[in-house]
This record gives sequence, C-alpha cells and structure tokens, in this order.
Amino acid sequence: MTCDKKFEALIVVAFCLSTPALAGDAVAIGFNADGVWTNVTYYASSKPKGSKDYKTENEARDAAIRDLRKRDMVQAARVEILSSSDSTGFVAVARGTIAGKGDVILVRRGKTQAEADAKAFEQLKASGAIKDQRIVYRYHSYGADGK
Repeated sequence: MTCDKKFEALIVVAFCLSTPALAGDAVAIGFNADGVWTNVTYYASSKPKGSKDYKTENEARDAAIRDLRKRDMVQAARVEILSSSDSTGFVAVARGTIAGKGDVILVRRGKTQAEADAKAFEQLKASGAIKDQRIVYRYHSYGADGK
C-alpha cells in the first residue's frame, strides 16, 4: 500500500468510526488528485429551525461542500462529507497523526463541548493517532429538534 493510499485509508477509518450525530451540521473534507487531504471545513446552523440561518442536514451538507470548494486553494479533486446531522448539539472536529502513516481527522458530538472534545481525543487515541492531537473546530449547531 502506498503512503497516499494509507493516508486515504486513515481518513476512511475516521469516517467509519464516527458516532451517531447529535448536531445540525455537516463537515466536509477535500482531497487532491493524489488522495491527500487539502482542507476541512463545516457548516452549522447558528439559529434554531425556522430562522433564516437554519438549514436541514442535506442543505448543510451542500453548504459545507460549497464553502470548502470556495476556500480550498488547491481546488480539491474530490470532496467528501465526514459527518452530518439534523439534531442539536456540540461538535469537535479533531486531528492527530499516526507516526509514519499520516493524519486521522474525525468528528465527535456531545451534549456539551467538553463531552464532544473528550470523545474526539479518546477516539484519536484509540485509532493510534497520538501525535500532534488537536481540536481543529469546535461549534454548536441547531437541528430539527430546535433545542
């Protein structure tokens, strides 16, 4: 397996390990032609359902992809949604490195920001990504339940 394929596999592992969602939002990731990630961004509804800013899960996915394509200086060859939901809650997008293999990027959700952060760090550790761990994004999003 080439280094690029191993890296892509790490991203897929992070995607597959994502927990059921608790927040109205979407997280998108872009990859270059070699399969190396180039950018990560998100869209989150900052106001409850019924407000101008609220988006459904599908609309949030579309908005995250549009935002990523607009911001990505490399112009991603492929864009994927790492995680999306239509419920209210807190989100942590985290990154860590597995020595000699590459980055792991994952999304975790919680009832509080501290819970989402803790779940993210726990999953990074479980995946072996113990080097350079950090939270890339923290946010709250409103979902269809409007809480």
